[in-house]
Amino acid sequence: MKFSPLYSAMLAVSFISTPTLIEAAENDGVDQEIESIQVQGVRRKLDLAGRLKDVIQQTEVLDAMMIENKNALNLTAAINNEPGVNVSNECSMCGVKRIMLNGMKGEHTTILVDGLPTHTLISGFYGVDAIATTGVDRIEVARGAGASLIAPEAIGGTVNIITKQAYDNQVAVDVAKGSHDFTAIKTMATGVSEDGTTGLTLVGQYDKQDQEDHDNNGVSEAPFIENQSITALISQDVSDSSNIQVRISKIQSEIFGGPVIGKNVKSIGAAIASYDKKDSEHLFEDDDVRKKYIGKPWETTEWIKTTRDEAYIKYLSELSDETVAEFAVSYAKHKQDSFYEGIDYQANDKMTYARAKFDTDFSDEFSLTYGLDIRHEKMRSSTDALSKLPTYQSDSFDYETKGLFLQSTWTPMDEFEIATAVRVDRVMADFVDPKKVGVEIEETFIAPRLDMRYFHNDEFTSRFSAGRGYRAPLSFFETDHGILDSKKGYQIDVDSLEESLSVSYSLAYDADELAITTSIAHSEVENLASLEETDKGVPLLTQLKDTASVSTFDITAGYTINDNWTVNASVEKFIYDKNFRSSYSIAPVEERASFEIQYEKENLKVFWSTVWFGSKDLAKYGYEGFDKKGDKSTKKTLNAPAFSTSDIKAQYQLTESTKIYAGVSNIFEETQIKRGDSPLFFDANGDFDVAYIYGSLHGREIYAGVEVKL
Repeated sequence: MKFSPLYSAMLAVSFISTPTLIEAAENDGVDQEIESIQVQGVRRKLDLAGRLKDVIQQTEVLDAMMIENKNALNLTAAINNEPGVNVSNECSMCGVKRIMLNGMKGEHTTILVDGLPTHTLISGFYGVDAIATTGVDRIEVARGAGASLIAPEAIGGTVNIITKQAYDNQVAVDVAKGSHDFTAIKTMATGVSEDGTTGLTLVGQYDKQDQEDHDNNGVSEAPFIENQSITALISQDVSDSSNIQVRISKIQSEIFGGPVIGKNVKSIGAAIASYDKKDSEHLFEDDDVRKKYIGKPWETTEWIKTTRDEAYIKYLSELSDETVAEFAVSYAKHKQDSFYEGIDYQANDKMTYARAKFDTDFSDEFSLTYGLDIRHEKMRSSTDALSKLPTYQSDSFDYETKGLFLQSTWTPMDEFEIATAVRVDRVMADFVDPKKVGVEIEETFIAPRLDMRYFHNDEFTSRFSAGRGYRAPLSFFETDHGILDSKKGYQIDVDSLEESLSVSYSLAYDADELAITTSIAHSEVENLASLEETDKGVPLLTQLKDTASVSTFDITAGYTINDNWTVNASVEKFIYDKNFRSSYSIAPVEERASFEIQYEKENLKVFWSTVWFGSKDLAKYGYEGFDKKGDKSTKKTLNAPAFSTSDIKAQYQLTESTKIYAGVSNIFEETQIKRGDSPLFFDANGDFDVAYIYGSLHGREIYAGVEVKL
């Protein structure tokens, strides 16, 4: 196995720090416990008291145990199939993922780290699979427009990744191997200073998985993926009433799909180097995607390499007994180098964000949160293959927002709480290609939100939320994999913000052994981005004239049978109108149900999960394709059947410091390929494409690992 310099450094940092942390851990136990409490003092005390919360609606939380049960190495695996969450696989070659909340599109979801934007607009397309779960304390999912006071552009909602703080001295190493060359190496070290005022968290993760070609035609249905990340977080109590945090992270990811390495091509480099600008007469035997691939390697090669640097600094201070202030600055740099079946694309995206936020308690019943923020993002892209076409317009852009926000929280009685919030933002979005004269979007947007909570009694609680949000429709990968069809060029016709309105209601029942939540939500979006074509067939990024809407309904339940057995279940329904359906490139989830059961006794824990997906009419989403070029009799199915996938994981605590585990994902190897339906197809014009997707593309995966904590 060949390790990159980043991964080598990751191991070095972890193991170099181990002796120091172990030595500290061997200090007096009583002193160590006091030190942990002191480190939690300033920031954790305020967090637990609710004084640092940016989210202004009901938030669903995935803790470290839930992430562990799923054997989730990245963000998409951790939150997929949670209530209201769907991770859509938009391409069988490149594996691009979209995190969809409440049926909204992936670009409508904003990813935060510790409550701060550290992801650029384009890193939500390639990069979410590289967000490691090692060192994650929990993931908070807030659904709906304006769900976060500090991220109004999250018109679908926010996913907030909370980094594990250092409250004790510990080193953990986890190594796993599995089928399809699955490899995962996870390391984490936390340390606390002797006086308890400094905490350090160091995290590193390496994971990879090989291509999968279940129909053995020489073209992969799931790509090779390799991710590497290293993160450091330091927390310092400056005084009894102030704290400063600094977090830095570096992430690298490489994805390769298309010709199977070792079968059709020797290496990734050889596949790209095979590009000769000459199309093969035939890509498959008999021009049938179900048969052997005979084209050149580059003609199905999709390769994406990304690097992302993240950093933030946060200063927290208690200005008085009533007011807490937080000042924060975050930075992200996302670089992409890619090759799409003969088309090259490079992007360099930089984002800076600054915020000043204040929380003031005027009484036990009334408080205010207020502040201002500014965000600036600059993305520059290039492509040699398309730059000389007269119909090509670059997607390079400048984006800036300046905002003021205010939230009041009032509790007039013990049973009732109401929060009203409003943001006022000045938004500028400008495509800077010389052919795009002027600034496309420059306007002021007001985003109000209302949240209410009512306790009917000790068991029943109602929640109601309504809010507005906006998003500037930027980046090349809007709504479809447009770059793949853009040998004809690329055009942009965008002049308005996407504007959304969402309303939701939930009723929760919570008793000692049983918890049930029923919720319903409705969202509408104006000026929804859509990829269409000009009269000459040139891909055109434009916006729908009509309002698009989606409604969701879900019921979740959890029951503790006894000390050993716990079960969870959910049922969900998503309803999209015709305008929303027209904007999707991949048919989204319409119906879904899940069942989980966990058995835990002494040192043994076993977790089983099954997720069922309902059937879909693919014609409603514009699907049309043929297995054989020019042969109408090989028309692909328009009736996506219902299916289910099941996973199991077992772990055993050998000693106080050592745990072993093993599991199987997709036990019954349920894939659409197994049903005889490849994601590859020819369209009515005889053009080849790779995204006839409606079911699972990943097959069965067997894995085993060991975790050691010192």
